[in-house]
Amino acid sequence: MKNSVSEKIVKTAIMAMLTALSIVLVYVIHFPLIPAAPFLEYDAADVPVLIGAMMLGPVSGIVTLFAVCLIQALTVSASSGWIGFMMHFIASSVLVLTSSLIYKRKKTTLSLIIGLVIGSLAMTAVMIPLNLVFTGIFMGAGTQTVVGMLIPAIIPFNLLKAGINSAITFAVFTPIAGILKKYVKGK
Repeated sequence: MKNSVSEKIVKTAIMAMLTALSIVLVYVIHFPLIPAAPFLEYDAADVPVLIGAMMLGPVSGIVTLFAVCLIQALTVSASSGWIGFMMHFIASSVLVLTSSLIYKRKKTTLSLIIGLVIGSLAMTAVMIPLNLVFTGIFMGAGTQTVVGMLIPAIIPFNLLKAGINSAITFAVFTPIAGILKKYVKGK
């Protein structure tokens, strides 16, 4: 019983630290990737969330992501309102869940790579219909405007953002994965 409580406390503390790190990263690192669409800003907030999901399991990753999205929506990204919150949460959920579920099945370097690549592609695919629905509302423009932005801006942005965050996650998580196994039981 005591170990179970201790494990929950450690897990909660790790999730809180990863949430805080994500928020700091959003404040420090955010810039447009596609000059034609400066409102599409890269941020590295998903990196700690992905690491947490690989370390603690998909559910912990989603709980951490929800906290990050909520804090971000109320602070640094407040101007994007509920639309920004929804799009960030849905997009990153697809990346985090896909990647961590694949990695969870067989915790190898290859499954980590496969999970991150498939997660990045899945996130990009999910963002196409989400952008068609929500970006027009956010920008006050019609669907045709958004359709015209898909190929030159929206799809490349989502591929780049997910790809960069996945590459950073791989570079950081791979060397520390063995050490983390001693301290945290992945779910």
